[in-house]
Amino acid sequence: MDKKQCVYAKKCGGCDYQGIDYKEQLAKKQAYMKKLLKPVCHVEPIIGMKDPFHYRHKVHAAFDCTKRGQIVAGVYKKNSHEVVDVESCMIEDEECDRIIRDIKDMLRSFKIKTYDEDTGYGLLRHVLIRKGYATGQIMVVLVLSSPILPSKNNFVKAIRKKHPDISTIVLNVNQKKTSMVLGDRNITLYGKGFIEDKLCGCTFRISPNSFYQVNPRQTELLYEKAVHEAHLTGNECVIDAYCGTGTIGIIASKNAKEVIGIELNRDAIRDAVTNAKRNNVKNISFYNEDAGKFMVEMAEKKESADVVIMDPPRTGSTEEFLSSVVKLSPKRVVYVSCGPESLLSDLKYLVRHGYKVKRCTPYDCFPYTAHIENCVLLERTN
Repeated sequence: MDKKQCVYAKKCGGCDYQGIDYKEQLAKKQAYMKKLLKPVCHVEPIIGMKDPFHYRHKVHAAFDCTKRGQIVAGVYKKNSHEVVDVESCMIEDEECDRIIRDIKDMLRSFKIKTYDEDTGYGLLRHVLIRKGYATGQIMVVLVLSSPILPSKNNFVKAIRKKHPDISTIVLNVNQKKTSMVLGDRNITLYGKGFIEDKLCGCTFRISPNSFYQVNPRQTELLYEKAVHEAHLTGNECVIDAYCGTGTIGIIASKNAKEVIGIELNRDAIRDAVTNAKRNNVKNISFYNEDAGKFMVEMAEKKESADVVIMDPPRTGSTEEFLSSVVKLSPKRVVYVSCGPESLLSDLKYLVRHGYKVKRCTPYDCFPYTAHIENCVLLERTN
């Protein structure tokens, strides 16, 4: 049974499937994927959640002040930069929501002004909270327009008094006029400046700027499926392309001979190296390079890989990258996708160039929204 209708549904616009029974949501997503991928493959039944509420373990609130002087914190109204004041959200972790509410209530007594996008005045822009699903560790990131937080020690003490479970508090400096939430500079105010979480038996470090899936319960099932579809026996060389902080590659390393993780983001690679050491994984190496170029060079040197696991952004992969997969010619490609339309386009390319789609399994990692993750297995036909 679904809970009652969200009170912010008409204002917020964050949940496309608000007011629709969860079983019906899954049926809609299943039908969409079947119709979309009909030209290339069969689609397995979608893997949904037993409890589709409060699954988001990364919660972001934009802060603003109304013309009447009321401080608001929440999400941007669809297609605008007007902040909808959200007290509690049906899909966000409840403890994270409580911390944001309390920070909002503390601002006046600490004389902290919210940032005004139009004038560039004010201090607090956003609050980002990440919570480890398995560990319960909590990171609070205060995104400010300046590196100076007045009465910072007292502010930190006040938040921790209300929420003693907070593991670390970080001040992130974003001085640019940009829609990007986080800036590049992080100053640790309390704790280690990062938290850890466990996924598929491995421990991962999460820094303020790290990419880490927002729904760990479903991510664990998705990643287990990806490694299962790779059919690893312990003798394979595996490439983890778009590897981020190394999550899938480190999980796969238990069953592979060698894993090569490739990622353009330097900060992510730094975290990936730390994560490998933290899990005592010796058979994985990371490269801060363009994955497509790296694989072309491997093919030119007559080097090979048995499996390529790829987890590109929502916009999908590039033709350069896909052609490099074809040149390297692994036996299997496991494609983890968060963008169904770009997935179809990429699968069509690989099918035209000697691969067959064996199976696609959708995962509902974002209940109440239209987003769908998929795990697809492709095998070389020749």
